[in-house]
Order: sequence, then C-alpha cells, then structure tokens
Amino acid sequence: MNIRRSAALVAATVVIGAAAAPVAAADSASPSPKVVVPSGLYGTTDPTYDGVWRQSLAFVAQDTVGVRPAGKAVDWLAGQQCEDGGFAAFRAEPGKACDKKTVVDSNSTAAAVQALVAVGGRDGEVAKGVAWLKKNQNADGGWGYNPGGASDANSTSVVLGALAAADEKPADVTSGPGKSGIDALAALALPCSEGKSGGALAYQPDKKGELTANADATAAGVLGALGTGFAPGKGTAPDAYTCEKDGKSAEGLAHNGAVYLQNQLSTHLYLKSQLAGAEDQPDYGNTADAVTAVAAAEGIKYTKDPYAWLEKNAQAWAEQSGPAAYAQLVFAAHATGNDPRDFGGTDLVKALNKTGPAPASASSGDSDEDKKKDDDGSGVSWWIVGVMFIAAVGVGIMLSGRKKKQS
Repeated sequence: MNIRRSAALVAATVVIGAAAAPVAAADSASPSPKVVVPSGLYGTTDPTYDGVWRQSLAFVAQDTVGVRPAGKAVDWLAGQQCEDGGFAAFRAEPGKACDKKTVVDSNSTAAAVQALVAVGGRDGEVAKGVAWLKKNQNADGGWGYNPGGASDANSTSVVLGALAAADEKPADVTSGPGKSGIDALAALALPCSEGKSGGALAYQPDKKGELTANADATAAGVLGALGTGFAPGKGTAPDAYTCEKDGKSAEGLAHNGAVYLQNQLSTHLYLKSQLAGAEDQPDYGNTADAVTAVAAAEGIKYTKDPYAWLEKNAQAWAEQSGPAAYAQLVFAAHATGNDPRDFGGTDLVKALNKTGPAPASASSGDSDEDKKKDDDGSGVSWWIVGVMFIAAVGVGIMLSGRKKKQS
C-alpha cells in the first residue's frame, strides 16, 4: 500500500503504493525539517507526517534480508506508541502522554505492529497495537485512516497485514455486525464485467457511491486479502490470468486484483503517475507495489519485465525519496525472488541501512564498525531523503500509498 503499501507520497496524499512518489525532492532541494529529526529515525526529512511509517517499512524490509536494526531505532519506534496502543504519524515529544490532540491513525499503528513483530521482543507493544486496531474497526469490517473515518481499501489492507503478522486470523476479526476486513474489501471491488477495470479495487466509493479503479488501492488490497503484510513471498497460484466471477472471497479478491494490475503493467511495464501535471510520468512506488502484489498472488511469470524496468529506472527515485522507497523496492525483489543486494547494480539493503542508525547486525557488511569507517572519512557517508504524503483531512499521510489516486 503506497503508504503500502506504496512508499510514501510527498505532501500529497497517500499510501503504500506510491510511497515517496515522483514528486520527491533531494535533500539539497528540501526545506529544513520543522522539527528535530531524532537520531534513531530513518531518513533526514521532516518526519511530521511519515516518521512511524518510514521507520516501520525500513524494519520490515531489513527483516527480509536478516538485518537487525539498531536498538535505539527500535526504541524510538516503540516509544511512539500511545498508552491506548495507537500510533500517530510522529510524536516529537514521546515522553509526553498522548491526549485528545494526538492524532493517532490506523496506518501508522498497523505499520508499527508489522515492524515490531519483525524485530521481535516487543510482544507487549504488539498486543496493545492489535487491541487498538480491533477497537477501531468499522461496522462494515474495514478501517478508515483515522478512527471513525469511512473505510478505505488502503487502510483496511495494511491493518489486515498487521493482524496476520501478529498471528491473528484476519477473517475472524469482525465488527459488531459480523463483518471482516475481507468483507470491506469485497465491497470496494469492481466486478469482472467492468472491462479493463474489472477486478480492481476502489480506494473508497465516490460521492455518488460509484467505484473507480485505483491501482494503489488494488496493490494494497491484494496483499491485504492474502494476509501477507508488506513483504510477501513469491506466490504459487495457478497461471490463470483472467478475471474470475468470484471476486468476493479473499482468494478471489487477490487473484482478480493481480489480474487488473498485470494488465496495467503489460502496457508500459510501469504505472503512470496520477498527480496533476505528471500524467505521463512513471509512478515508481506504485509500480513497485504492483509488481510485489502480482508476484505474491500469481507468481513471477508476469513480473519479470516490469521488475527489470524498475531495476533500470527506479534507482534515482529511491535515492531521492529515502527509506520508504528503498523498502518498497526490497519488497518487490523479495516477492519476485530477486536479490535486493544486486538491483541493477545497486545494493538496496546497504542503501537502506545508510538512511538510519548503523544496524545492530547485518550480513551486507553494514556493521557498526563499517559505519564508523564511513563517518571518519574512510568511506562515503550519505543520507537519503525520506518523503511522505499529507492526507487531505487532518493529518493526512498514509503513504506507499494511501492516496486517492485514480489509475
């Protein structure tokens, strides 16, 4: 999701899916952070809208390659949790108790749960986070960005991933009326009869109740239905790339969503940005998320060419955009069975590690000692800009794709 599941969107609007999308700027062009960036946090840009998100994606990505983050980085993330279990996008004063002015959200909370499960040893924080998510489930079975907000595909999907990571059975987590997150996603799925849009998910219904295909929401929804979280493995589903009538079960949602995404990727090998004025520009984050989703749901046959396109074209984007973007590319490599340490000649793991505190352990050579060498001049020390998006209402954010971009 682009705040999924798509890495992050810059002051734009969301999710995991386009994470740190094409409007990202380099450090030299970015305004100075309005708040002090904590030493335990990944990325150097203002963390107000995406601190917890980018930290969480970094941890989950590192976990896929056996990297253990520094203790102070884990402590920083755990310290962002409010007493009730929820997480806000960023709290500059974590020692201060959360109050009514603290804007907690489902995306930050669900991402943090996945990250804390990945690093291990944080069962208490994970349990509190899961309890918060269950408490704030909507009657339709889904989740909105903020508590009480209308359910959307991206938020629902990242929560389903968190529940699965915490050893919950997502289908068994239901609202008062007995609806699950899968039911909420099914209500946002376009039927196969909708032509090229068939199988896609909408972010939310529009004001008239109509559903419009959204690639970012679809990529997030595929992983949500699969219950894989941010970092799925390679899928082994039958090679049957046709939209099926059963688009309401978890399996049907994942399959049909993957079919829609594969059809989108087959045209240009990448997805186009939906930002105003950038209609003909690639959306690197959403493309990475789509590749991850297709590989997880249906295997790698139809992801080879789009992945090769990412290897050739997405490196500069990731360098500009920071930790969430690097994480999205690591997820794509992991899902497609490729080596993230050789991404078109770039070591994504090493690049990601360098955006934060030196890892406690790493098989890539990014040890504490190596970091010291960089710092004393015997190596190259560089930091990457982490970019996020700002959701339209209130806090707004939701990254790697939580924005209502249409595709």
